[in-house]
Amino acid sequence: MKINRADFVISAVKPDQWPKDGLPEIALAGRSNVGKSSLINTLLNRKNLARTSQRPGKTQTLNYFIINESFYFVDVPGYGYAKVSQAERKAWIRMIETYLTKNQQLRVVVQLVDLRHAPSAEDVQMYQFLKHYGIPVIIVTTKADKISRGQYQKHLKVVRETLNKDPEDPIVLFSSFKGLGKDELWQAIQPYLGS
Repeated sequence: MKINRADFVISAVKPDQWPKDGLPEIALAGRSNVGKSSLINTLLNRKNLARTSQRPGKTQTLNYFIINESFYFVDVPGYGYAKVSQAERKAWIRMIETYLTKNQQLRVVVQLVDLRHAPSAEDVQMYQFLKHYGIPVIIVTTKADKISRGQYQKHLKVVRETLNKDPEDPIVLFSSFKGLGKDELWQAIQPYLGS
């Protein structure tokens, strides 16, 4: 995928703030601190388009990035981070569920899980939610550079089994640090772009 242009467009909370241009949307979802911003920056060959934060749970809105003026990446707030009030958490969950189930332009969700650990209860819940609503999903295991290559298959097996992964769903090993999995992920996304 050749990236000619990538721009941040809008932070949305409500459906009336979603773009109305009918372009395909690729959502990126995962726990806080799983590396969503780093993955976006790596895929788009940019250093700081998506802000990486030392403070988990910083993204509290749906952040839209337009790519090549032909599709969007939508950075979904990270789930599973404790330092927010119950009311805030409920509002986030409502916003995310509304987006995932009501947005007509959503084509696929890229769900990020940390390769180093078994998927969390929230990871499993998100995956089951996507499967329940028939939303296509690509699983990306991040931070692959933090474990040795010889351990990859063992860790991937844990991810597959914990999520009870559908054999049809692609799984991509990824490292923002090394650029590992970048081409494979673009290949998995490409069919959803309608070009």
